[in-house]
Amino acid sequence: MAFSPDKENQPHWFRNRKSLNNVLLAMRRNPPRRLPSCSPFTTTKIQDFTTLTDLVSDKTSLLSDEILLKILAKLPKSQRNANVLVSKRWLNLQGRLVRSIKLLDWDFLLSGRLFLRFPNLIHVDLVNGCLINPRDYSSGVLISNKIVPFHEFFPVLSPNEIDKGLRILASGLPNLKKLAVVNATEMGLLSVAEECPALQELSLHMCNDQVLRGIAAFQNLQILRVYGALVSDVGLTILAQGCKGLTKLELSGCRGSYEGARAIGQCCPMLEELTLSHHEMEDGWLSALSSCERLKCLRFVSCKRIDRGSEEEELCPAIETLHLDKCQLRDKKSLRALFLVCENAREVIVNNCWGLTDDMFSTATVFRRVSYLSLQGCSLLTAHGVERVINCWKEKGHLKLKNLTVKSCNNIRELSSVFLGLKNLKWEADTKSRISANLEGSGVGKRGSKFFNRKSLHPSSHT
Repeated sequence: MAFSPDKENQPHWFRNRKSLNNVLLAMRRNPPRRLPSCSPFTTTKIQDFTTLTDLVSDKTSLLSDEILLKILAKLPKSQRNANVLVSKRWLNLQGRLVRSIKLLDWDFLLSGRLFLRFPNLIHVDLVNGCLINPRDYSSGVLISNKIVPFHEFFPVLSPNEIDKGLRILASGLPNLKKLAVVNATEMGLLSVAEECPALQELSLHMCNDQVLRGIAAFQNLQILRVYGALVSDVGLTILAQGCKGLTKLELSGCRGSYEGARAIGQCCPMLEELTLSHHEMEDGWLSALSSCERLKCLRFVSCKRIDRGSEEEELCPAIETLHLDKCQLRDKKSLRALFLVCENAREVIVNNCWGLTDDMFSTATVFRRVSYLSLQGCSLLTAHGVERVINCWKEKGHLKLKNLTVKSCNNIRELSSVFLGLKNLKWEADTKSRISANLEGSGVGKRGSKFFNRKSLHPSSHT
């Protein structure tokens, strides 16, 4: 019997929207068996289902979870956050689409709600969650080095608490591929390595030599970031022998010497990118980079010094990119030694480095294959100093430069014909020069006495 749109002929459960939604939910979970298309009963059922669809307020309730997941996955990421407000069902489905999360509440992990809410995570950042009351900064001073924030009144969780959370995390997310954690121990890392064999990227904050013993159990680890002032040559050697498949390594605040750097070069033959930030390496370590046969990118971030070792350094032939960001370049001998190690570099990028004068930059004449040069925020460097280096490359027959980027360099305000002859040139004046040029003729920025007539402001002038 077909359902009639007349309310008087409808059953009592049909008039009740709540009961109707329950019936539709049961039909969606337990659909009827497919009958032959030629059966008149099938045609009647299709008509009845069409009538039900027209009466239901939420049309998505008729879709299965698999179909709705495919639809939600096609939406832009900017629109996905609002989907959780539609209904509890959409909230659960949206959680199944999340792959990366930054944990802020440690109890959310210990209670197991993390896995119920986001069952398909592959990237988990536990850094902020490892802090005790990290959201309460009402008192004291918050200190941050853009790696992990620390608060003097809210210390980090104890190693036992961290290890407990790591065990729970590893058992709930066996497909984890990327992890960041603070103050972990060797046993905590071993539990993660045992349950998460697919882990490829690991960030260890507040690390020491003892903790690094646990990373040898990660068979597929490719990217490792180590943040800790207690890491010495012993830890670097353990790291090198335990992670022979590394392709990217970042060391922040680590203490070491030639022996530790050499162990990394000899035991990590696949290493292609090395980053050192706030390093406290002993002088002479730079010579060990020649053992990194496949190292393509060398990056220094916020380093007060590079290496005050011997002037003649061994060449690292595979380096293609040298990146200096927010470093202090005040030792000409040290800078020349670095440039000699990276003599075959094709890309040289210098951003916001202090002490880079024309005399310091003259050491760049040792490069032989630079095709891309980027200078940003080098306030002491002049156009004459850059032009002298380029002319030196030309005289030696080493001029391969095709791309030059100059941005926010206060003393490079005009470009000579040497720059204009390049294939790709990007030049942007510093902010002060651009503001002055835009305000020229407007009178803004001049002394107030030139705008106001003091006599007009005198009380006697208004009488």
